[in-house]
Amino acid sequence: MKVSAVIPAYNEADRIGAVLAPLLATSVVQEIVVVDDGSNDDTAEVARRYGVKVVRLPENRGKAAALDAGVRVAEGDVLLFLDADLVGLKPHHIEKLVSAYENRAPGEEVVIGIFKEGRAGTDLSMKIAPFLSGQRVLSRQVWERLRHAVDDMEFGVEAALAKLLFKEGWKHKKVELEGLSHVRKEEKRGFAAGFWDRMAMYWHILRALAKKL
Repeated sequence: MKVSAVIPAYNEADRIGAVLAPLLATSVVQEIVVVDDGSNDDTAEVARRYGVKVVRLPENRGKAAALDAGVRVAEGDVLLFLDADLVGLKPHHIEKLVSAYENRAPGEEVVIGIFKEGRAGTDLSMKIAPFLSGQRVLSRQVWERLRHAVDDMEFGVEAALAKLLFKEGWKHKKVELEGLSHVRKEEKRGFAAGFWDRMAMYWHILRALAKKL
């Protein structure tokens, strides 16, 4: 089993190092791919300093398209998806996710990482909608089932994956990641811009849930 980590990133130059360092410190991931989704900061340059594979998209295309671009160049048969703005990521979080996938029960196709005891806001969102977590492990074959819908999915990719699991009758496994959280959109862009970004994200999620796979 070869595990490729795929990290979509948009304007995450100040934060992506905190994700790449623990990935490089563990042996359970054999390849790291960062997809710079049309950033206008130094995200790609910072990632290259860590010696990982970098794909740079010429324009911002959304999370789903960025993930797909990363999967296309990744060599692993198992995919670890991680957000680029994680706070508190440690090697043991990564090892816990990969181990859970290796030891999954029959029929469990996806492992989903759930924030716990990180930050109140992100912990709450995980309790309300754990299927929207961007931290997950799945096979390349599962991703291929979604590829036809990627161009129109944008930020609804996690919701679409959850819908696909239900449709196919596949099970998922949740793993609690203690002390892990991420930077909220309002913190990145200010309250007003971050709020509207969040509303746009929710719209894409609703579209993904309504879309036929």
